[in-house]
This record gives sequence, structure tokens and C-alpha cells, in this order.
Amino acid sequence: MYEHGMIAPVVALVIWSLVMLIWLYATRIPAMAAAKVKPGEATKEQMAALPSANVANNYNHLMEQPTIFYALCFALQFLGQGDHPINIGLAWAYVAIRIVHSLVQALGNFIPLRFLIFVLASLVLMALAVHAAIGVGMVDGSWLH
Repeated sequence: MYEHGMIAPVVALVIWSLVMLIWLYATRIPAMAAAKVKPGEATKEQMAALPSANVANNYNHLMEQPTIFYALCFALQFLGQGDHPINIGLAWAYVAIRIVHSLVQALGNFIPLRFLIFVLASLVLMALAVHAAIGVGMVDGSWLH
């Protein structure tokens, strides 16, 4: 798990995003056919009413906040901090939290729980950002010289 530093969690979240994409198509195409909704002709309201809407929304969410995660992981790897156990642990925690977030949203979408999970993921990102800032010397001001 630690052999590839920050790259392995990045690959894992990419794979999870692709799993969600497959899940999206596996649920959306049959739902559109059953509702007799034609691609390109559906309204936002029709698409939102489909049973696949939560899966689609989650897939979109995986294209948003995780972009910060990817940037931080690569930054930490390039800074030579990709093998630090705390950074690796935080990265894997973020991946696990995002998978739980996906499952909560896709399977039931209980908003208070999903929001709590989102906040937890955001705190992990903040910790990774602080570690990256330390790595480039932003915390002690050495990056100014």
C-alpha cells in the first residue's frame, strides 16, 4: 500500500470514479428507456426524476473536489513527501471517505450524513494542503527567499 507513495491512492480514486461511471450508465440507460426519454431531448426535470439521478450527481461530484486531491497528491509526491506515512494515510483516508460518500449518495442520499462525510473529506484535504505548504516552505516563509 505504501510502495507507490501518493500515486496509488490517486489511481484508486480514478478507478472508483470509473466504477461510478459504469454504475451511472448501467442505471441511466435502462431508466431512460423505461421512461421513454430520448437522449438529447430530455429536460433537466426529466433527468432529475430518473432513478439514476443520485448516481449521476455523485459522478459529477467525483469530478469536482477530488481534483484538489489529485493536485495535492502529485505535489506531495514531487516534493519528496510521497512516502511520508501521514500523507499516505491521509490520502487513503480521503479515498475511503469518497467511496463512502458515493455509496451514501447513490444508495439513499441522506443529506445530513452525506454532508458530514463531505466535511470530513474536506478536513483531510486541508491537512494534505498544510503538508504540501510545509513541503514548499510556505509555512515558515522560506518560499519567499
